[in-house]
Amino acid sequence: MSLDAGISKALLNWYDYNARILPWREEPTPYRVWVSEIMLQQTRVEAVKPYYDRFMKELPSVADLAAVEDDKLMKLWEGLGYYNRARNLKVAANQVMDEFGGEIPGDYQLLLSLKGIGEYTAGAIGSIAFGLPVAAVDGNVLRVITRITGDERDILKQSTKKAITEDLLEIIPKERAGDFNQALMELGAMVCVPNGKPKCEECPWDTICRAYKEDLTERIPVKMPKKKRKIEHKTIFLLEYQDKIAIHKRQSKGLLAGLWEFPNAEGILPVEEMERKLKEWQVTHFQLDTTAKAKHIFSHIEWHMTGFHILCEEKPELKDLVWISRQEMEDAYAIPTAFAPFKAAL
Repeated sequence: MSLDAGISKALLNWYDYNARILPWREEPTPYRVWVSEIMLQQTRVEAVKPYYDRFMKELPSVADLAAVEDDKLMKLWEGLGYYNRARNLKVAANQVMDEFGGEIPGDYQLLLSLKGIGEYTAGAIGSIAFGLPVAAVDGNVLRVITRITGDERDILKQSTKKAITEDLLEIIPKERAGDFNQALMELGAMVCVPNGKPKCEECPWDTICRAYKEDLTERIPVKMPKKKRKIEHKTIFLLEYQDKIAIHKRQSKGLLAGLWEFPNAEGILPVEEMERKLKEWQVTHFQLDTTAKAKHIFSHIEWHMTGFHILCEEKPELKDLVWISRQEMEDAYAIPTAFAPFKAAL
């Protein structure tokens, strides 16, 4: 089944009555749309709202983003995860300042030239902020379109995404390109949902949807199973001396690059080995307090962590450690969500 241009009217009518009120929709400038789209990647809308509001208050323009200190940027992003998104935002902001005079370009190909902006984000910014008749195809859109058309191709394949993008370019209404793309995303988020049973009775396309009519909604969209995530075990050391907590900065490359973390070691260490590790760090007088356990899932690995709260009787002189108060931890240092359970335990 191919897409018919006539279906866009029903979708837009539905969107006009059902669109959620979201902060980035109230004033869809290129900068606001860009930041919102980067934040929304792999993150729920409700979770993004407070981060977005805080980000816009602190960094209301491209120039502010380009000039922000890295630690402040990471603190503003703390909890959203996928920190390379924030780093790429700053790199791209500097590109905008240096190459485009501080104005985000209203050209699809030029948007693609900015660090961290791929086809979907360029399509979203281009259509919503500039009215360009370009597609913005994400997981929500792929799910909606494959169900409507009964398409059983693997949506994780680039060839499937390319074909659907080309089909959408044929039916995007030029006068409401941004609304059309947002309507598709909204339909996927609120009605043709990613998890659980779709709310087909609320869908403006229920009369033409093949998956609905042929009872294929559990089978479509088709996704080939991903490889199993690698599991890594870690021991987390929550070192405390006179109400100060020890943290250190991760390496500048790799997972969670450049962020602050609690000292840790590979593997779940037995108490005897942990005590030996502490002696290596010249922590010789201490008391073991509470123990916490946590799991954190990244896209390709899982961390299974056991944490030990260690009350030091003497201040350890450890290389590369910074001793901070709990208030400083809240206000100034970006500690990844992976360590949130241990941060909360303190």
